[in-house]
Amino acid sequence: MSSVSSTFTSNNHKLYFSKIELTKILNCYSIGVSNGKWKDYALNFKSNEAIFSFYKHTLATPDCILKKFREKKKKRTLYHLFINNKKNSKYEDIDKLIASIKRSQIFIV
Repeated sequence: MSSVSSTFTSNNHKLYFSKIELTKILNCYSIGVSNGKWKDYALNFKSNEAIFSFYKHTLATPDCILKKFREKKKKRTLYHLFINNKKNSKYEDIDKLIASIKRSQIFIV
């Protein structure tokens, strides 16, 4: 009898956004859409990070990038925020990251 080994790998090892996180992100995105700031978004998933990008135009570079990643040494999940390709600080909570995005959307008229 011969043994059969499977080369199939599942996607369970990939990091993803939870339903609650995705709801908060999409609510923030909808505010940007209603203000005319964003028109498109994209989701990317890798083995140790999940990325949500906001776009001004479909063919442009991302205006805002939310990155959820897993630290290997401490085994915790953190968030990075990139606005206009400038890295802001790390966040341990999605609510603090969303608050930072909303602050950046406020315009003084």
